[in-house]
Order: sequence, then structure tokens, then C-alpha cells
Amino acid sequence: MALSLDSALSDPRPATSASWTAQGIFTVVFLGIAAGLQMADVGLQAVSLAAIQASFGVSDTALGALQGLAGILIASALAIPLARFADRYSRKRVLLCLIAVSSALMCLSAVAREFPLFFIGRAAAGITEFAMVPLVYSLIPDLAPERHRVSANLGFAALMAAGASGGFYFSDILLSTAGTLFAWPAEPWRKAFLLLGMAGLPLLLLGTLTANPIRHLGMDDRETQGSLLAFLRLRWQAIGLFVGTAGCLITAVQALNQLIALSLQRQFGAATGDIGQAMGLIILLTSVGCLPVAGLLDRKLAGRFGRAVRPLIMGISVIAAIPALFVLTALRTLDQAFVAVGLFLFMTCTANALVPTMLQDLAPASLRARCFAIWSFVVSLFGAAGPLLAGALSEWVFDHHLLGAIVTVALPALAVSALCALGSVHMARRHRNRRALAGEGPQ
Repeated sequence: MALSLDSALSDPRPATSASWTAQGIFTVVFLGIAAGLQMADVGLQAVSLAAIQASFGVSDTALGALQGLAGILIASALAIPLARFADRYSRKRVLLCLIAVSSALMCLSAVAREFPLFFIGRAAAGITEFAMVPLVYSLIPDLAPERHRVSANLGFAALMAAGASGGFYFSDILLSTAGTLFAWPAEPWRKAFLLLGMAGLPLLLLGTLTANPIRHLGMDDRETQGSLLAFLRLRWQAIGLFVGTAGCLITAVQALNQLIALSLQRQFGAATGDIGQAMGLIILLTSVGCLPVAGLLDRKLAGRFGRAVRPLIMGISVIAAIPALFVLTALRTLDQAFVAVGLFLFMTCTANALVPTMLQDLAPASLRARCFAIWSFVVSLFGAAGPLLAGALSEWVFDHHLLGAIVTVALPALAVSALCALGSVHMARRHRNRRALAGEGPQ
């Protein structure tokens, strides 16, 4: 059934859920598991690239296009029109369709005999994965009580991250288990993709038990009338500050994340295996450890700052990350570098943890899925810019001193992010004061 803004806005229901329900909790957990399973195939594919290359006899360029073009840019761009269905029709039906299509495309990847068909299948699977996240962040505000919305967002992010990392960590188990279950002759990576695809069937059955909450629409929905262009015209300043804050942060983080292993190898002459093990542990601890910290800060400070607390925490975290990055090039030992990288990633992960909640605060309920889908595409552009600029500077300016190039790209990006975050704080507090003077109550 299509969304009717007029009827929804005339309904005197509260703006958010008053309390958790058992079905609501189950739905949030299910969403995290479903998104995590979808993301697991990304890790499996990354680990299996050499085998995939041998199966199809393709070049490194083709593999690069598979990982970047098919996996990110095409998928994130085409997920935007798909998110429109989530904004206009039953989100539960869209959710079940995404799970079914994703599972079918994993199976298609397993049986594809030509690389173009495999490429198309993986690009299409990426679309369903990118469409899943906007759908989830559209659902959570209508499932979770307002005071628990940040916790619900962070819990979903943790489950999704666990699934994504599980694709890497358990890749050997997936390959061996699939080889045991499926006796016919085929490459092990094909059997593993088929096993992941078949796991979607029980997930699909469990999905029928999830909630399909009503949309809690507000005045922003009345003002925009479900029009994305109207929303952009109405809130362009806040949108610009949000993009500057989160986008520049992604540029800085990806400049380091994608190139730090190679840069430390060059800087300290360390073995690849030693760096990989240490970075794997650092990334796991920082990406998961930041979640309770971000949630606790949001809960403790929200009463004083309202919605300004989220850009405030983000700005402070970004500023705190700058010294760790600044001293990175001056450190003498690899262990010291690992400590600096860990501090940098912990602070930037803490900042990033609140980005979905900030976008939920900004986007009207009737446009929420599309806003998150567009944001996913914007993130892919900002994220690609970081390692691209750092690599170019390393080659053309820094004589292959990659660590210096990373810092040169990341520092100004972090500075812009912090300034935009503080601008968002000022705007949010001004909006809160206007609402208080108008007798509407602070937010």
C-alpha cells in the first residue's frame, strides 16, 4: 500500500514509539543478522579473488572493477531508486524481497560460467545490500523508543559489522563446509557462494515474523510532501553541514584505512603478516569498542544539548583524532605507530557511530530510505577520494613516502569535518531555542 501523507499527518499518534515491544526487539536483531549475512559475501569474495581470477581467466583490472565499480559505485547509485519503494510501500514486503533477491543472486554467482554474468550478478547483489541499510535505518525510528534509538542504531551496526568481518574470518570454514555438503565437482568458492545463498531461505521464513511499523510522520513531512527536491531546498544548510562533517571524515579515514598497511611496511620494513594481524585486531577493537562509548555519551549529554549533542560528540571526536594523526610520521617504532593508528581509528569510529542517527534526525520519515541510499552513494565518492588523493600525492609529491601523503590528505579533511560539525551544533541549538520560544518544547 502506498504512503498517504495527508492521512498520516492527521493521525494524532505519538511521534515515536512509546516503549519497546518483543516483536520490535526481534525485528531490530533480525535486521542486523540479515544485513550481516548479506555483507558476509563481500568478505568471502575478497578472500576468493585469486580463485575467481583463475576460474574466469580475467585480468587484475577486471578484478579491480569487480571490487570497486560493481561492488560500490554501481550498487550504491542504483540502490537510490530502489529505496523509493521503501519510502512509499510496505517496508516489510520490500525487506523480504531484498532478502529473496540477494539469496538468488548469490546462487547465480555460484553457477555463472562467464565473467560478465558473474560481474552482473555481483553488481546486482551489491544493489540489494546497499538498499538494505537505508531500509533498516528507515525502520528503526519507528520500532525503537526515542530514548533507545541510538542504542538500536548501534546494535544494528554491531551485528552488521560482525557479519561483514565474519565473511573474512570464517571464509576457510565456509569453503570447507560447502565442499563437504556439496559433493559435485566445482570450485570451492562457487560452493561457498551457493551455501550463503541457501542460508537466505530460513532467513526469509524468519522475516515473516518481523514487525511492519507505522511511519511516524511529522511537520517536515507536511512541508516537503514526500518531495526530495523540496526537502533539499528547505534544509540545504543543515544538509551541507552534515555532508561536510561526515563526508570529509570518511575521506580522512579511508585515506588511512586503505593504505596504512603498505605505508607502515615501507616506513618500518615490517612483514606483511605482522602488520595484517595487528591491524585486524586494531580495526576490530576500535570499530566495536567505540559503540558503547558513543551511546553512553549521547545518553548522558542529550538532556543538556538536545539533538546538538550528536554533532558535538562528532566534532570533539574528530578534533581528538588530529593529534594522533599528526604525530604518526614522527614516530620511531612500529609499535608506536600501531598505538597512534589505534587512537585515530577509535576516535573517528566514535564520530562515525552517530552518523546514522544524525541523518535520521535530519531526514523526514517519508524520505528516510532515499536519503540513506543517496548518502551511501555520497559516502562511496568521499571514501574513494581519500586513497586516490593519497596515492597520487605519494607518487608525484612525496617520492613514495606514503605515510606523509596520507597525513597530508587526512589532516585538512579532518579540519573541515570538525568545522562543519561545530556549525551543525550552532544550527541545532539555534533551532532548539526557537522551538522553546514558540512553546513547542525543546528537542
